[in-house]
Order: sequence, then C-alpha cells, then structure tokens
Amino acid sequence: MASATYDVRGIVLRKTKLGESDLVLTLIVEDGSQIRAVAKGARKPTSFASRLELYSAVDALVARGRSLDIVKEARLVESNERLRRDLEHAAGAAPMAELLDRITQLGLENPRLFDLSRTAFRSLCRVTASQVPAITAAHLLKTLAFAGLRPSLDVCVGCGRPLEADSIDSLVPVSFREGGIVCTACNASIETVLEPMPAIAWCRTLLASTFAEIEAMDAGPAAGFAALGFCRQWIRDHVGSDLKSLNFLFTCGLF
Repeated sequence: MASATYDVRGIVLRKTKLGESDLVLTLIVEDGSQIRAVAKGARKPTSFASRLELYSAVDALVARGRSLDIVKEARLVESNERLRRDLEHAAGAAPMAELLDRITQLGLENPRLFDLSRTAFRSLCRVTASQVPAITAAHLLKTLAFAGLRPSLDVCVGCGRPLEADSIDSLVPVSFREGGIVCTACNASIETVLEPMPAIAWCRTLLASTFAEIEAMDAGPAAGFAALGFCRQWIRDHVGSDLKSLNFLFTCGLF
C-alpha cells in the first residue's frame, strides 16, 4: 500500500547528513510548526537537493514514514541565494534559523512565525552587509515575541511603572529572569543587571518596526549589535541555551 502524502510550503532551517547519500531536513512550515523529513539521495549530483538549500522557501510533496517522513518532490519558491553566497549575510541568517529550530515543534502551530521568517529572510537578502545585524536582531526579537517570550521594555516588570531613563547615556536596570526593565523603586528587591539605554532603545524600535522600515533606517552594525547583545542574554535565560551561530556573529570579525 502506498504511503499517504501531503503538501507543505516550508523554509529549510537545517540539513543533517544521514547515511551515505541522504539528508534529514528541518523546516518551519506555513502553520508555524516544525517538520523533519528525509530527502533520499539528496547528496547525489543528480538529486533535487539544489531546491532544498538552507534558508530557501520550497513547496514539497512529503510521504508519511514510520519514524521520519520522506520528501518525494520539491519545487523552489524563493532561493534566498545571497544568504548562502555572502559571508556577512550567511552569518546573519544562521542565528535566525537556529532560534526557529529551537522554539518550533512538531504539531505546535504558530502561523505568524512562518510569515515573519519568510519576510525576514527576504529582507536580509536585500540589505547591505552593514544592515545585517539589525535585521537579524529584529527577527530574533519578533520571533521571541511571537513565541510568548516578549521582553517588557516600556514598563517595569515589578510595578508597571513606565521607563524613566531618557538620557542616551543612561544605564537601565534589567531583570532577564523576571522579564524586562526594572524601575528604581523595584530595583532593590529584584536582581538586575545594567544595560545601556541605546540597546534598550534599539530593541524597542526593532520590535515596533516593519522590516521595510528597518531597511530604510540608518541602523549600522553598532545599533544591530547593541540589540543582539540583549537578544543573546534573553535567549540564554528564556530559551535555556546559547545559540552557537549568534556567538559566532560576535566573534567572526565580519562587521
């Protein structure tokens, strides 16, 4: 009896070698859930693996398997080739895909994550290398927000009082464990670290802006890395692990 098949549109987040010629693909699909499927013979020269590259959007015909499903056919929808060709863009795309791999699950639907990520990868393809950190940070922040892990950057997590710091040189108390900024009154009773106001301001801006708006901003590497530093600690505390690709972004020297 033939195996049941289904159609999916997805973005390739990860590829893992299996045996001598196969690949296990991890994708986020249109309903925001994750699927893992085997592409048999994908590492052979004559295979359809060129339509299943990292960060590409694909339409796939998938057959249900006993342990892993099997990709039978694939049609390329968006290549996003620049994210594999250019070192700076590849370094920026990797943390986006790694975070999605960590927080998406089989059967856990969150359609906004797919639409967000497809838009973000397309935006990353369009920007210059200097804008890559800002686009990456924006995607990480928005992904965390859509996953229910949005930081409170406007009001105190202890009492709800609005952020008081106005000076660009200010240091803002932040409790990563409790979920965001802390006012002066609550600072004595909540464990905090001091974060520079520019990092908080950029995180707020990136969360509130569309990718088209961010592309039009004068957001150079310094702004992007200020927000990425916040993202790195937030992910450690709320996702429970480091993103290796995000650590690489800070040490690669590309920017």
